[in-house]
Parts: sequence; structure tokens; C-alpha cells
Amino acid sequence: MAVVVVTSNILVQYPVEGQIGGLNLADILTWGAFTYPIAFLVTDVVNRTFGPELARKVALTGFVVAVIMSTVLASPRIAIASGTAFLASQLFDVAMFHRLRYGVWWRAPLASSVAASVLDTVLFFTIAFSAAIPFAVDGFAVDWAPIFGLTGLPEAPRWVSWAIADFSVKVLISAFALGPYRFITQPR
Repeated sequence: MAVVVVTSNILVQYPVEGQIGGLNLADILTWGAFTYPIAFLVTDVVNRTFGPELARKVALTGFVVAVIMSTVLASPRIAIASGTAFLASQLFDVAMFHRLRYGVWWRAPLASSVAASVLDTVLFFTIAFSAAIPFAVDGFAVDWAPIFGLTGLPEAPRWVSWAIADFSVKVLISAFALGPYRFITQPR
């Protein structure tokens, strides 16, 4: 769990460079969007297999190790944002999953991961990049650009497009993670 979070904390500082038609990927995505959703898969598998108490312990252990490692490997602002967003969203994921665990097999992991992703995305990007929290603001992140980098759309700080795209990737990965989740947790 800690490896996923620390890797994501480092990768979120690197925009995806490239172009798809008129879409500049650096305006909408960082590499961290692709690794972080694995944390929800881990929590949901532990929750389904061993229950919410152990899932909370996994989240808390991951939080402590990730914060310690992130203070060395990522900027302090990223470490604070990550720790806050990670702990809040993981504990929310565990609680929501537990409430939904007795429905159809896919409802608890999908609903809890998507809902926790909303919380994680809002907390992380606001703390990590928003000029509203004025310590050590990343100039590139707060530069205004068209949303999704597309001419003709309204402009917003670049981190807003990152947050929207990050959330979109989390939702897609949550859906794709249902396959491994089902394989791992299916009774044999």
C-alpha cells in the first residue's frame, strides 16, 4: 500500500507529455493518476477477505509509511495533501464498502472506490496545488489554461483539469479493477 502511495506522490509531479489531436495531455493528466487507484483495490480486497478492521489497519499502516517516505521523496505540500487525502478517502472507502458488502459482488468495490475517489481528488488537488492554500504554490499548476487544454473551453488553473482527468482515470481504473477484484475474492 505504501509503495502505491509513495510512487503516486512522486508521479503526480510529472504531467503526461503528449498530444492527442488538439488535446495537450500535460494540461489534463499526471502520471500519478494511473497508479493511485490501486490503493482502493488493495483496501477493498482486504475488506472483503478479512473485514473492515484489518482494512482500516492496512490503510493506517500505509498512511504512516507513505507519509514518512513522502516527506523525503516528494515535496512537503504533496506529502501533506497525499496524507490527508489518503487517510480520509481510505477510511471512507472501508466504511462505505462494509455498508454495501452484502449486495451484488461488484456494488461495494465500485461504489466505495468511486465515492472515495471524489473525496480523495478534491482533498488532494485542493491542498497540493490550489492557490487558496498559499504555501509553496507550484507555478505550473496554478497557471491558467483552457479546461482540458482545449481552445474554446473556459480557462481555469491547470490543476483543475488535472483533478477532473485524475478523477476520470480513477473511475475507469475502478471499473477495470473489478476483474482482478472478482478473481482474487471469488470463493474457490
